[in-house]
Amino acid sequence: MRRADRLIQILLLMRGRALVTALQLAEALEVSERTIYRDMADLLASGTPIDGEAGVGYRLRRGFTPPAVQFTAEELLALSLGARMVGAWTDPALARAAASAARKISGVLPEASAASLDEAPMHAPSQRPYPVELLEPFRTAIAERWKMRLHYSAPDATSERIIHPLGLFFWGNRWTATGWCELRQDFRSFRLDRIETMEQLEERFQPVSGRTLADYLSRVRDERMHQETTAEPKLRSPRSGA
Repeated sequence: MRRADRLIQILLLMRGRALVTALQLAEALEVSERTIYRDMADLLASGTPIDGEAGVGYRLRRGFTPPAVQFTAEELLALSLGARMVGAWTDPALARAAASAARKISGVLPEASAASLDEAPMHAPSQRPYPVELLEPFRTAIAERWKMRLHYSAPDATSERIIHPLGLFFWGNRWTATGWCELRQDFRSFRLDRIETMEQLEERFQPVSGRTLADYLSRVRDERMHQETTAEPKLRSPRSGA
């Protein structure tokens, strides 16, 4: 990556984030922290409105808009393939949105680039061994914080759960919904293809410390680090709705 492109990427990564560390930027851009420190020094010297310091973190002041950027050929290919994957593996509403986004991107590109994007030789055949019609109501419930009642069929038993839906995860051959389970008083993940019936309740839940998606992801990261430290072979699958 050219240095000028890396500086733009730093600004894009910082935009909208409360605080970002040099380590986080280095990992995202696959460079050393020392390189990030040099880039930050140059950005500050050029008058870019950044607050922070080495060893603590950096923050881009509100109101600053990074300069316009152009997509590379590989970035365009990634966007095209991503839109095709969304169309093949998600619910109809997201598929339509992905197709609309792809048309908008293609519409503002030079003719040769647009033709190359439309003819990209990478495809995502539809493989849906899961009920895609459940994705949209889950997405709505997550966004609006509606509680949901599930009748869930695990390998050994069927149960009724009330959950606070937090996130959807795609595993290649299935989708799972993760949420806070009122019955177990803990996080649980539910395979969409094992949900027999589902009902959105007329009751919302509020974010509670220890029960948010960030808390769940933090727990997963801690488990991964622990297993790597103890030389276990791999992270176990998310705990199911047992």
